Amino acid sequence: MCLIAFAWQTHAEFPLVVAANRDEWRDRPAAPAHWWSGRPDLLAGRDLQAGGTWLGVTRTGRFAAITNFRDPAERDSGKPSRGALVVDYLMGGASPREFLSALAPTAPRYNAFNLLLGDSETLCYFGSREGDIIDVPPGVHALSNHSLDEPWPKVIRAKAGVEHLLASGWSDGGLQPFFDVVSDTTHVADEHLPDTGVGIGFERVLAPILIRGERYGTRCSTVVAFGRDGHAQFEERTRGTDGAVTGTERFAFSSVR
Repeated sequence: MCLIAFAWQTHAEFPLVVAANRDEWRDRPAAPAHWWSGRPDLLAGRDLQAGGTWLGVTRTGRFAAITNFRDPAERDSGKPSRGALVVDYLMGGASPREFLSALAPTAPRYNAFNLLLGDSETLCYFGSREGDIIDVPPGVHALSNHSLDEPWPKVIRAKAGVEHLLASGWSDGGLQPFFDVVSDTTHVADEHLPDTGVGIGFERVLAPILIRGERYGTRCSTVVAFGRDGHAQFEERTRGTDGAVTGTERFAFSSVR
């Protein structure tokens, strides 16, 4: 997952709304969002190569999502999959802070990552580079392949898009406006691009919110809205190489807490 924009405790009816894009190599196999066999409370897509996931929720109102920290110089292919961390939290009973407190000492076992964990009361962020557990303050935030709210152009644009929706009076629970935010293909001038060690050519490819490309790009977009009444909506749209939607999975359920 490479961009997560979210509004936390800023809306009267929806305490958490998430709009996210998963960017990945096209040849890495994955299954679209579904209720997992053998784990009927877990709703998520699935990485069929390593078995974990990038974003998921449960019937009990738990939420988790992960991004990698982009630093190709430090990537070690022999380290375990970070997607397993999402599943471990969602299927466990620990609070976000309890889970992260236990994880922090072992975080160096993994390639660098950023983890968002939530339940009905708390939303926490952990960046393995910093090593700090942060209670996310109310507001609109975004996370890409650096620290929370790092002012990359795509992070700034995604936050602004969600802020505009909320300021414009979004209230009916319709998810399409949030998909519009994560469908932005605006390119970025070179002088505004971050330098993450992948070269200027690839930085240009990675800069838009929605990434189009034959070998690498946005594989799916997901919007999740948790209502204060316990009702939750989850929609995932699979993307083709040109960014067009090629499939949709929709779910609605009531949280059992």
